[in-house]
Amino acid sequence: MKSLRWRYTRLPSQVEDALSGEEGEEKEEEEEEEAAPAPAIAPAPEDPTETQLAEASQLLGALEIRQLSPHLPARVTGHSWSLAFCTARDGFSLRRLYRQMEGHSGPVLLVLRDQDGQMFGAFSSSAIRLSKGFYGTGETFLFSFSPQLKVFKWTGSNSFFVKGDLDLLMMGSGSGEFGLWLDGDLYHGGSHPCATFNNEVLARQEQFCVKELEAWILS
Repeated sequence: MKSLRWRYTRLPSQVEDALSGEEGEEKEEEEEEEAAPAPAIAPAPEDPTETQLAEASQLLGALEIRQLSPHLPARVTGHSWSLAFCTARDGFSLRRLYRQMEGHSGPVLLVLRDQDGQMFGAFSSSAIRLSKGFYGTGETFLFSFSPQLKVFKWTGSNSFFVKGDLDLLMMGSGSGEFGLWLDGDLYHGGSHPCATFNNEVLARQEQFCVKELEAWILS
């Protein structure tokens, strides 16, 4: 009788199966991690352009500047504001204001506070100067904080934007009235509805006394 030969095949244990399964999963995870692209880092949003003042204002705070800025022409965006004239430093004199504006051609923001604490003013598309007639463009506007900002833009009905006499500064006109006027001493002034801007009276009263005034060059 022939002897029988037995062949044994070693079967993996359950533990070995489990270990080999885990190693396979780890290899697959490593391969996936290597294949997966790194997550893109979103660029940080750019900070909005903020208006920079060359020196501190006694009238305009950060809130007022933020409210006024959207109404200014795009050409002044990003420019530093330079204080060309202020009554606290230069005194109450229209002629002095004209002298301080010499050599400047850029737009001007004129802002004042009256005896009632009301703040208002005007944006002029060019420097304030002596003139024989009215000058400026449709960028010019009047504004008031009462206390929320109100802006009165050009209506297109006339071109009486700005006129500078020796003893009177006028902004906006129609039917013999001025949207805003200041006398030669920069102490007395007035505001009336006018056709140029269809504005309200900027102050609480049609005539007022100036407590503080600043003129900023915006270029």
